Amino acid sequence: MTTLPNRPKTALVIVDVQNDVVAEAYERTPVVANIQTLVAEARKSDTQIIWVQHSDEDLPKGSAGWEYVPELVRLEQEPLVHKSFGDSFEGTDLEDVLAEGNIGKLVVAGAETDACIRSTIHGAFTRGYDVTLVGDAHTAADKTQWGAPAVPEVIAHTNLYWQFQDAPGRTASVVATADMRFGD
Repeated sequence: MTTLPNRPKTALVIVDVQNDVVAEAYERTPVVANIQTLVAEARKSDTQIIWVQHSDEDLPKGSAGWEYVPELVRLEQEPLVHKSFGDSFEGTDLEDVLAEGNIGKLVVAGAETDACIRSTIHGAFTRGYDVTLVGDAHTAADKTQWGAPAVPEVIAHTNLYWQFQDAPGRTASVVATADMRFGD
């Protein structure tokens, strides 16, 4: 139901699953395994996979910490979007990549739940995309020392409110990895 005309296709968008980003992430191993499953299923169904990779002064482009985790390997033909803001659309060519692929529906997984994932799903939704968040395929590091809730609560809250997100002509949903079905 995307509000973007002539964009019937779906893309899996993997956000910032980089060495330093997920080094201390909650449930890192099972979350990365779920993302591996999503990648395999997307490839089987010929669903576009778009990789998003963050850089900034604390995560310099080209550094070992900036690299994607070794468990996740991007194929040459899969687009890579470089970003330096939380929202994967801001200051990037993500919209151009999606438009070129006639993509109006996004399936989102990655890190960090309380920053780049939230910014990206909201950014996509306000731009007219249907957005599915894979509820067991996003994570974050502990930020309780700065007053944030514990990571399991952040994930649960994000999954809770996203399933009730609403706007004219768009859909938001949350699914588990095991229930995600790709195919246009």
